Amino acid sequence: MGTLYQAPSEPAIQDLKVTFQDSTLIFPSQETENKSIFLSNIDQVLNFHVQTLHFFPPNPDFPPETVVTRLRNALQKVMVAYDFLAGRLKLNHQTGRLEIECNGSGAGFVVATTEFSLHEIGDLVYPNPAFMQLIVQGLQKFDDEPLCVLQVTSFKCGGFAMGLSTNHILFDGLSFKFFLENLASQAFDDKPISIMPCHDRQLLAARSPPQVTFPHPELLKLKLPIGEEKNLPVFDCKQEDLDFKIFSLSPDNINYLKEKAKAEGTNPTTKITGFNVVTAHVWRCKALSCDIENNRERESMVLYSVDIRSRVKPPLPMSYCGNAVLSAYASAKCAELEDVPFFKIVEMVSAGAARMTDEYAKSAIDWGEVYKGFPNGEFLISSWWRLGFDEVVYPWGTPRYSCPLVYHRKDIILLFPEIGGAKSNGVNILVALPHKEMEKFQSLFHKYLV
Repeated sequence: MGTLYQAPSEPAIQDLKVTFQDSTLIFPSQETENKSIFLSNIDQVLNFHVQTLHFFPPNPDFPPETVVTRLRNALQKVMVAYDFLAGRLKLNHQTGRLEIECNGSGAGFVVATTEFSLHEIGDLVYPNPAFMQLIVQGLQKFDDEPLCVLQVTSFKCGGFAMGLSTNHILFDGLSFKFFLENLASQAFDDKPISIMPCHDRQLLAARSPPQVTFPHPELLKLKLPIGEEKNLPVFDCKQEDLDFKIFSLSPDNINYLKEKAKAEGTNPTTKITGFNVVTAHVWRCKALSCDIENNRERESMVLYSVDIRSRVKPPLPMSYCGNAVLSAYASAKCAELEDVPFFKIVEMVSAGAARMTDEYAKSAIDWGEVYKGFPNGEFLISSWWRLGFDEVVYPWGTPRYSCPLVYHRKDIILLFPEIGGAKSNGVNILVALPHKEMEKFQSLFHKYLV
């Protein structure tokens, strides 16, 4: 059965004693064109920063001061291909849309040290609020707000953490992985850009006139025009006292769920994948753990992202740089989730992704043109499981571990890899819920694995 990830036996270090040595703006190594970049309706609603951490063990051939120089030069070089990294967001008052103004204002680069060794900061998987010190928070160190800030924090052992804060408008998971590969390539002495990014976001522009050809229960109309409020939450972020736990599914657990689904159903269109069975399992546990009367009659909707690069016609280049993901959904009454065979829940999750055809994706983009709005569901499964950030090869090697900076949110359940990365095939599931709901979730999580 799945296991509960054990919290570190030693209390986590609350203060990493980070000292900032330098904080500056850096600029592309070559002059870039001043221009404005169109942002699609998918991009428009993602005006918030995403922080990722990449931990590297010591490498005697690359002491921290060498790494700092290499990463600074690499970011300057990669900003020629990614000119928007040095730009700024602006609101086009004529259209009421956000745009990126490529004006060469610069990206942030921060150099810091900590008094601790990498092994002293403990478990890298278990969320530690002190890790926030490894990423510039709020970008308060700069007069304006760069779209990208890279912080290098050296540990006394010679290892270091690379913390990246980038506006979600810039990248989805796949385009960020390609960006990391390009950044790493430029840290070598003589490597070209690995994957030349495609910046034509007009490829995902709404049709004229818009044609909303499907109902979109996964989307919620926005009352204010986009751009009039900053950093509106994609989900309602209520302050609650939440327990949080990490649940681990081993490759054997995931294979068990797959085999269970295969034994119960025969629909040839249902894709019984690792992601689909994990999502179905988590959805059932989350829906049934809700602490309200008559929960069985409640409709539960789970959202999960689908990459549309290969689904739209003509297909987008894999190197499309921007957000090419839309929210798929599955919805059912809690009574159904409790009573039906597991295969039926996997079938609903699979059907939700299959629904994302070319026409459905274009209808969703056009819906954003007409109504403006956000994803709308009971909760979102955000998967960092197989993005492969820790497979990126830098001159000093691959990261020991790469992860998002974790926030505890009841409406977002996070899937992320074990140490060892996507190759390990196991998955960690971070859940934050009120105490009574967490107890129920934990009980159901184990019940449905036996």
